[in-house]
Amino acid sequence: IVVGVPIGILTAVFMAKFCPKGLYRFLKPAVELLAGIPSVVYGFFGLVVIVPLIRNLFPNSKGTSMLAASLLLGIMILPTIIGVSESAIRAVPETYYEGGLALGASHERSVFFATLPAAKSGILAGVILGIGRAIGETMAVIMVAGNQPRMPAGLLKGVRTLTSNIVMEMGYAADLHREALIATAVVLFVFILLINLLFSVLKRRTNE
Repeated sequence: IVVGVPIGILTAVFMAKFCPKGLYRFLKPAVELLAGIPSVVYGFFGLVVIVPLIRNLFPNSKGTSMLAASLLLGIMILPTIIGVSESAIRAVPETYYEGGLALGASHERSVFFATLPAAKSGILAGVILGIGRAIGETMAVIMVAGNQPRMPAGLLKGVRTLTSNIVMEMGYAADLHREALIATAVVLFVFILLINLLFSVLKRRTNE
């Protein structure tokens, strides 16, 4: 969230209000292409780029860690946040922007203090969708997270997510072990349900 949300929203603002047409014709298909890349390709990118980078920056780390998984997930949710947020910003009536200009605000202030707040409901929807994808992601995380079934002592330590644990252990699980994995899936379902309910409440308050 710390990586993907700020970059995604700022990129959406740039594409909707600041981007030259020539650059937009290249940038928009590039974002759509990122949305269609399979998870395993993202995982390979993480192994080739992110993991060695972390290993070089932090010599005591093996590279495969919670930090690597977080950075990779932040990159993976960018297309979702950018696409939904840009559509929400473009859907705001121009009267908001023009009203800001009429009051003496600059182009940048009109965008960030008039248009952007009016689009916050749609932007929040994009953030929620991005978080949902990050929670459910499995393959890419398995490749870069270190796959250590224990509580990590820090960002540079390996970790195993709930979805990864289900995928890796369900094939040979039996009896109580299998029931524990099913309970893990239920926890994930409830967590995503709570996020969606929170979004619905926030959206209702925004509309009011």
